Amino acid sequence: MFQTYKDLESFNCFFSAEYVQNFLKKCYKRLNMQDVEKKSYQNCYPFIYFLEQGKLYYQQASISPLSIQPLLVFYGYVHLLKACLLTIDPSYPSTTSVLAHGVSTRKRKKQQYLFFQDEVKIQKNGLFTYMAEKMFSTKSLEGEKVKMEELFRQIPELTNLFKIMNGNDLYLPVTINNTTISIPIQILDTYFMNLNGFKHYLEQKNQALIMDINANRHIITINYNELPYSMEPLKYNICTKNYYISIMKEGSAFFPEILSHYLILYNLSMIARYEIEWWSELLKTTPNQDFPFIESFLSISIQKGPYLIYRFLEKNM
Repeated sequence: MFQTYKDLESFNCFFSAEYVQNFLKKCYKRLNMQDVEKKSYQNCYPFIYFLEQGKLYYQQASISPLSIQPLLVFYGYVHLLKACLLTIDPSYPSTTSVLAHGVSTRKRKKQQYLFFQDEVKIQKNGLFTYMAEKMFSTKSLEGEKVKMEELFRQIPELTNLFKIMNGNDLYLPVTINNTTISIPIQILDTYFMNLNGFKHYLEQKNQALIMDINANRHIITINYNELPYSMEPLKYNICTKNYYISIMKEGSAFFPEILSHYLILYNLSMIARYEIEWWSELLKTTPNQDFPFIESFLSISIQKGPYLIYRFLEKNM
């Protein structure tokens, strides 16, 4: 897992009990919690064990056949997410209601089923709902249905595949130079917005994006004293090492990328377990665009999932 990107040495610090205890102490102090010393001591080893178990799943996924990768990557990802939750909720899991997946899949018809058109439904309780609220302050998701195609479009590393398969550009490149973000001004036309409307849209998507924004004929510039940790809705592509913004305005199906990966991996893991006939046929016959997108996503997620988790933990280091 951690061999797939440059933060290997930084991530290894989390396998020191002394470091983790101090790290958790910082997290809990920022949250103004009581008994910081006791809670950081109690959660030190559970935090490490979640990361260790996640690491094992990812290592096995990287050398396993595609047919079982969804299971390994999903459960590896879940363990990393649980480590994140311990940084903001020292009593996690406080109830059994947060142990369920938090999403469900619909019953599938065997004929003419397309993964692209499949959807997941968000439940009232469970891991997804809990981490959406705790990690991203995202509430009122119960009952919302999200299509796989909408989620795939939120993975910036898939943009070239979308262009090849469907002829569609999904993202515009964003330049970040020190504390200045530059976005092509054509984004205003594709969003049907003026500059003030675009500013309001960005601030709605990410409260940290309160900005000094200007524009000329070609570029929108956003200036900060210090860049915020979360750059949503700007997305980082680990293949090109650049940031991008969706060419189409994100609708109600917009999620932080950590959550998008969870929903896709959950659905793929359910298919690999319970829809083995369809799954096997897909892998053997590759009849439509489902296969290249699924294969590409799994390859990306093995690298991107741990990267996203590290970025989340990094803000408290």
